[in-house]
Amino acid sequence: MARKKKLKFQRSKIHEWGLVALEPIEAGDLVIEYVGELIRRKVSDFREKKYEAMGIGSSYLFRIDDDYVVDATKHGGLARFINHCCEPNCLTKIISVEGQKKIVIYSKRAIAPGEELTYDYKFPIEENKIPCFCGADRCRGSLN
Repeated sequence: MARKKKLKFQRSKIHEWGLVALEPIEAGDLVIEYVGELIRRKVSDFREKKYEAMGIGSSYLFRIDDDYVVDATKHGGLARFINHCCEPNCLTKIISVEGQKKIVIYSKRAIAPGEELTYDYKFPIEENKIPCFCGADRCRGSLN
């Protein structure tokens, strides 16, 4: 297993909070695992509505496949604070470890110390747009 990267949770220029590298990260390195509670898709749909009703503006629901979602909203690790970017420096992969699916985040390119980690959330295209504030040269203008 790869050595855990040194990362820091801090205020973000993109959206509220973010995760930054405290050391150089090489292209293709495993950066961090996205951890939380594994739940069924129907439970995820219910929780998303519940979180909205409770005034929790940012929920951290990451879909693994058509049936399962990892909910990191209340019981998650630092990876939940990685923000979206239209030109990200990381990517996500779903891997299988001993029969269990895991979400892992890899660097797409070299990342310098102090640089915020980002990946493309790949939200489905919808009419009701969520504005994007990533600041990338080729920003699409919305997350969806």
